[in-house]
Amino acid sequence: MCDHLSRGNVVVSNSAAHVCAMNCHLRYGRLMPCPLQNDPPRVEHLVVAKEGSVLEYISKALDLPPLYVEDLIQFGAVYYALVCPKPPPTATREQIKVYEEVTDPSVLRKRTSIKGKTVREAQRTFRITCPDEIVEAGTYLRVHVHPKRLPRCYDIDWKSRIIAVTDDYVVLDKPAGTSVGGTTDNIEESCATFATRALGFSAPLQTTHQIDNCTEGCKEYCSVFHGKIREKKVKKLYLALAAAPVPIGLLTHYMRPINMAPRLVSEDFVKGWSLCQLEVLECKKVPWPRSEIESTYNLDDCGWALKDFAYECQINLLTGRTHQSGFTPASIRQERPNILNQVTWSEVAVLQIRAQLAACSAPVVGDSMYMPFGKNKKLYTNENDKSLAIDEWIAQHGKEPSVAVGLQACQISWDDGKHCYGARSPWWR
Repeated sequence: MCDHLSRGNVVVSNSAAHVCAMNCHLRYGRLMPCPLQNDPPRVEHLVVAKEGSVLEYISKALDLPPLYVEDLIQFGAVYYALVCPKPPPTATREQIKVYEEVTDPSVLRKRTSIKGKTVREAQRTFRITCPDEIVEAGTYLRVHVHPKRLPRCYDIDWKSRIIAVTDDYVVLDKPAGTSVGGTTDNIEESCATFATRALGFSAPLQTTHQIDNCTEGCKEYCSVFHGKIREKKVKKLYLALAAAPVPIGLLTHYMRPINMAPRLVSEDFVKGWSLCQLEVLECKKVPWPRSEIESTYNLDDCGWALKDFAYECQINLLTGRTHQSGFTPASIRQERPNILNQVTWSEVAVLQIRAQLAACSAPVVGDSMYMPFGKNKKLYTNENDKSLAIDEWIAQHGKEPSVAVGLQACQISWDDGKHCYGARSPWWR
């Protein structure tokens, strides 16, 4: 038996018809084969009432088949904390009552597992990795019942995407619509997992950096060269397919420092906003992606002015590189040289390019998030009207493109070009 911190949980997509509650069951069997569409989000928060196997506990508490729960654990969709985290401001009285009961000091003092830990340390969440793991009474569990699925992983020839393999690193040309190292609730359907299998390695490739899923391109390794990247000695080039021509030369904007999408930028200096600069090295007119390509990559019609031509731009990112050094070098075990490091471009850097081009009235093709935030955006009399307009746009087009945008990390080099790797032709050609 269990205490639900959220009972009949949640969630809705854009359509009210997709609401899923615990008393309105979907059919649950196995997580494979991969569905073409994602189920509406469903996250359950539990507090264990009686010690036992985590698989049996979740299966019984949420009325889910044991094999399905086992798959969830394999996908990395189940988390635990020794002590329940504090509920959000939106929590109900019932949820707050459960939290207060299980975190009462008199209760916590009886639990030997948290002796020597602060409450904050005991509230840190970790992935459950074994279905037979025993969880004690009072343990908090977070179960992502409907993990985000990435069906494109199964359509890709992964061997053809591997550009280089050395004893230290793998260089991978990442396909659009895939996740590098996995998502919060799905580490199974990722570039790291499928590239590991394609190479026949028994131990998984490790990733230490992430870019957004709708971008494609080379991934960079950075163990030995961590210092080079921090000192901005590693050069990376991008290709962007813009809906309008972009001027050659330096583009300067200022980005709102709030860590939420869309990243808003301004041509004028705003106190406290971050400097954003990129250099457009080349901009050439190219045919608009063919209809079959648009269909394959689920390009949404975001109100493009013309669809006869697009503009392919080669870009050198000048700022944002400091974001790309926010990782620590991973050690390579000498006895297992095939346990490799794999690092990717920064998500922040990619969002910077998308936001800056949109601000020049040249949004990246397929970029539903940044299409309405360019130079010709509507003016709103107050923040509430603007917020409602953003919500309406997201409801129609989604917060992120479903598969791809016209952006590719096309080349990485270091040591003055001695080491240089390039991605293959971008998806739009």
